[in-house]
Order: sequence, then C-alpha cells, then structure tokens
Amino acid sequence: MPVTIGCSLMLSPGMAGAPDMGVIIAVTQVTATAGGMPLAVQGSTCQFVNSITGVPYVLPIGAPLVPGITIDNMPVIRMGDMCPTGPGIAQVLGPPAAPYVNDASA
Repeated sequence: MPVTIGCSLMLSPGMAGAPDMGVIIAVTQVTATAGGMPLAVQGSTCQFVNSITGVPYVLPIGAPLVPGITIDNMPVIRMGDMCPTGPGIAQVLGPPAAPYVNDASA
C-alpha cells in the first residue's frame, strides 16, 4: 500500500550507528493522491531524529530495493519497502495513505 506525508520510517544504521526514526514531511509529486494526500515517491523528504543525540536531520528517500509502479518516472514508496537512504536502509513502517488511489494524470 502506498504511503504519504506522516508515514513513519526507520533508518538503520542511523547517523550515529543506532537506528533512527523519522517521518515523511514533503512529497515531490502531486499527480496521484490517496484520500487527497500525494503519494510518496523516490526523492520525497523525510525528517529523522538521531537516536543518540536527539538532533533532527532531513534526507531524501532513495528508490525502493524492489521497484513497483512509478508516477512521473519515480518509484512509489509503499509500506514495507526497504530504501537505501543516507547512511543506511530506510524501512517504511506505515500507516498507508488510503486503500484507494485517485489518478489526476488522465
């Protein structure tokens, strides 16, 4: 299931070694939505919090290791995806955007 702004991620290893938690804060496309929210794609911005120091930092989400559908030639980020991001692999935890998708490109 695709995800959107507010979805939780876990980055392992994090900036200081221990896993860091984060949340999607910005999405780079507006073509496809679910429940009025844009679906996250590669390059969407995530804010992580360093689990040791508590300092927040921002990273773009990398492409999923197992590609699926694309929107505007960018892979869609889904629950359970593992995405190379910054110093490690970001695992997409959820929740999903919605159980349906509106495609405004047609």
